[in-house]
Amino acid sequence: MAKRDLPVRKNDIVTVEAVDLSVNGEGIGRYLGYTLFVPGMLPGEEAHVKVLKTGKSFGFGKVEKLVKASPERVEPLCPVFGKCGGCSLQHLSYEGQLSYKRSKVQAAMERIGGFEGLDVLPAIGASDPWHYRNKVQYPVREEHGELKIGYYAKNSHRIVETPVCYIQSRDNETIVGVVRRWMERHGIAGYNELLHKGVVRHLLIRRSGLHRSYHVTLVCRKEKVPFIDELIHAFEHLDSVKVTGLCVNVNKEKTNVILGEKTVCVWGEPDFEDAIGDVKFRISPQSFYQVNPEQTLKLYEKAVEYAALGSDDTVVEAYCGIGTITLFLAQKAKSVVGVEIVEKAVEDARKNAELNGMENVAFYAGEAETVIPELYESEGLKADVVVVDPPRKGCEEALLDTIVAMAPKRLVYVSCDPATLARDCKYLAEIGFSVVEVQPVDMFPMTGHVETVVRLVRE
Repeated sequence: MAKRDLPVRKNDIVTVEAVDLSVNGEGIGRYLGYTLFVPGMLPGEEAHVKVLKTGKSFGFGKVEKLVKASPERVEPLCPVFGKCGGCSLQHLSYEGQLSYKRSKVQAAMERIGGFEGLDVLPAIGASDPWHYRNKVQYPVREEHGELKIGYYAKNSHRIVETPVCYIQSRDNETIVGVVRRWMERHGIAGYNELLHKGVVRHLLIRRSGLHRSYHVTLVCRKEKVPFIDELIHAFEHLDSVKVTGLCVNVNKEKTNVILGEKTVCVWGEPDFEDAIGDVKFRISPQSFYQVNPEQTLKLYEKAVEYAALGSDDTVVEAYCGIGTITLFLAQKAKSVVGVEIVEKAVEDARKNAELNGMENVAFYAGEAETVIPELYESEGLKADVVVVDPPRKGCEEALLDTIVAMAPKRLVYVSCDPATLARDCKYLAEIGFSVVEVQPVDMFPMTGHVETVVRLVRE
């Protein structure tokens, strides 16, 4: 269909029926055979939609008026829902969200993986889908001479502020208030992206459920922050919220990357301690740690179940991070080898093994697709079970080929992206593994994201 023959043009208002949800939670609408992605629409709904942008195969629009509502539609709690770029599914019942996430994984496994007759299990939901996040990174900006601390608007770096975020801890509001008053009182400027000026770029807050405390990191353009003692004094004298440490992360670059390479502790603890189940972790500001403790425990318990470990089993884990899954596996296995590309995370992983008194683990720093093949070829590394928890891009074929050569009895694949999961499972199925069970876990309620654990066995 040539662009001049499209049934819609920009600024047209057309009646659209939504037939599905996209991977990002947008409504997928149809108008005279043409696809429009419309945020805020649910399957089965009909709306008058204003066309915002058109392309050869699809376009984008926004709801002008809802004509027919889905029975799964609910009233969003957040006053800035639809403006903020954080949540995308607050207008969908939680039962509807779980159903959508299961179908999202099912569709990927069928369309991309080519798995016919594979029945993906119902998504494991949260007992409470609100106020679950233990980490937030607020952009701090100077907009038209006004300090803004909030979230990015959809598809932009404009800041949206809200008195309450319903997926974050309510205590964050107190901490943000302390930082805001400190900055305004002393004239400390937020970051101006266009001019690359200002002092504070981001405010990072992490919560320890174990100690019911918080750790704060200011991401700044310079290490020496003016009047930092006054901010420390304010945190020391907070009655309602316990803050255990304050760090300054230095990011001098003109970049969208949030954290710089250098972090300095200016008061209290340099990192924070938390627990998943009965395993404790020390986490530095720059290390990755799952944001939903309740659902993380369910995810890890499922991974351990799928690993089906015996006391004589050896495990190799790729993309191990700070050793969160590794230490869960180490409780059941004879030994575990973890590989992670981020050296600071490997340092944290080794400290966490020591913290928990686990001596049957070894960690290596480097790319999993490089280190594991080298260990296999040079040292004859073997594994009864392999666990992979890759980033969104999935696994490299070099790693998958080495896994097959190692001939483990079982493989557990933990994924944050259904598309690359399905792609990698298809490749593994072609070279020696069978997919036995697929379990989605809702780690991120009110968003379109889903985590999945897959059990594979060697044929």
